[in-house]
Amino acid sequence: MSGLRVEQYVVGPVMTNCYFAVNEDTNEMLVIDPGDSAKQLIDKIKERALKPAAVLLTHGHFDHAWAAKEVAEEFSVPVYAEEHEKETLLSPEINLCGMMGQRGVVFHADVYVKDEDTLDLAGFSVKVLHTPGHTKGGCCYYIEKEQALFSGDTLFCQSVGRTDFPGGSASVLIRSIEEKLLPLPGQTKVYPGHNETTTIGYERQYNPFL
Repeated sequence: MSGLRVEQYVVGPVMTNCYFAVNEDTNEMLVIDPGDSAKQLIDKIKERALKPAAVLLTHGHFDHAWAAKEVAEEFSVPVYAEEHEKETLLSPEINLCGMMGQRGVVFHADVYVKDEDTLDLAGFSVKVLHTPGHTKGGCCYYIEKEQALFSGDTLFCQSVGRTDFPGGSASVLIRSIEEKLLPLPGQTKVYPGHNETTTIGYERQYNPFL
């Protein structure tokens, strides 16, 4: 397994974390949640001669998905999302574009994946964990051998995702975290959709929502 380097870029009006998951041996990489600032992200990829293999969406809200199509088309790579998230991507009312005054904006994915699917991308084995609650098709991407979890808006440092948007459910979200995420090794580093990184062990001990 090749070494993973994670680079974080804060983009868009609600300070979303976009991550580059870079294979240090080959410069292949995954773009996770390119929420906004497509040109900025594209320029960084080109400047450093990185080689995108895919765009991964943890969910379909505008602040995570806005730049996905532009980035994917620039490098001719597919966009991945969880199979239950199609409605979110295709509905401006659910993807929250309407909140930003952008009526009629929809997003897309080229590949819809399922819970427990394992994706062989950029030299990494990436496991899909369906974690509904923030949205119906919210998911996390887990690279076991690198002890890295990209949690989107499911789990934050000492917090969890909002559940007051369409399709949200507090009970479903907490169950998702307890069943899918907390059993992971404590040293697993968590890269959330907003704010700072954390670990599974820290959240087990200190997250007041769990």
